[in-house]
Amino acid sequence: MRRRTYLDWNASAPLRPEAREAMVSALDLVGNPSSIHAEGRAARGVVERARAEVAEAFGAQSSDVVFTSGATEAAALALTGRDLAGAPVEHDAVAAWVDGALPVSAEGLVAVSEPTRTALQMANSETGVVQSLPKGIAVTDATQAFGKLPVAFDWSGAQMALISSHKIGGPKGVGALILRRGLDVMALIRGGGQEMGRRSGTENVAAIAGFGAAASAAARDLAEGSWERVAELRDWLEGALASGAPDTILVGNGAPRLPNTICLATPGWKGETQVMQMDLAGYAVSAGSACSSGKLSRSRTLSAMGLDERTAGSAIRVSLGSTTTREEAEGFAGAWLAQNRKFRARAA
Repeated sequence: MRRRTYLDWNASAPLRPEAREAMVSALDLVGNPSSIHAEGRAARGVVERARAEVAEAFGAQSSDVVFTSGATEAAALALTGRDLAGAPVEHDAVAAWVDGALPVSAEGLVAVSEPTRTALQMANSETGVVQSLPKGIAVTDATQAFGKLPVAFDWSGAQMALISSHKIGGPKGVGALILRRGLDVMALIRGGGQEMGRRSGTENVAAIAGFGAAASAAARDLAEGSWERVAELRDWLEGALASGAPDTILVGNGAPRLPNTICLATPGWKGETQVMQMDLAGYAVSAGSACSSGKLSRSRTLSAMGLDERTAGSAIRVSLGSTTTREEAEGFAGAWLAQNRKFRARAA
């Protein structure tokens, strides 16, 4: 069987061994974390330890962390009942709640005039473009930046932030809303009053344990310079693709970006075709965000950056990870360039 190479880390990172170990251990706990007996206190201890681990990794306080089923639920919790401005580059989970009329530059940067009335992502999942957060921003989607960039909620100036476990090598199905002290939100799920009354329902102890372990491991990797190595590999791969396919557009490379992300568009060569060709060659890449139930549609992000429909429809995203090797990058470059040559020959 052909060995596969995973280059879609922005969609979901592979489960970290630390997270797996924490989850397996938590599965053996019988108690409900809301119970006051010893078994319940043991489960509660796991949840609160994970809360502290997530808070420390994100530069927040434990009391700021509200566990949810993921960043999409965290967005709904943060944005329900609020009238905020946003931009077309926001993830669907945020775009569904905001007025997406803020202007976007050709490099993917958003102009913000009223930070306290604005939702602004830290980094874009498709292009990797990193925004400069103005002080006092109401809500920021930090799911892609968390674990890849040095981020501290306490000094970010944001009032609320959204993060997700599976983007940093934790399990899927758990995330958090980070809420600045003194602020509150309207509970969407009511009942038992868990999560300080902000999100009722028995906590998913095993998933939360995995999230905490992944957060600690992600913070360690960042401190040790793991993503600096990834950035060097990304730059090499981007250069190899650009030199072999000079007609290809490197989207967003004139702006600050995540260290692992390449968005490239070859006008006329459909993104979904490239994804299938690379899949057959053993490489997992994406034609955009992976959070839309597999649907293929024109990217709001790329359209907002001024790409025409033909060019935007030809974009793919390659997102590397902390374990991606030079050999894997070279293999992808060779496979993609071979298909690119075939496309150009057919188009000639």
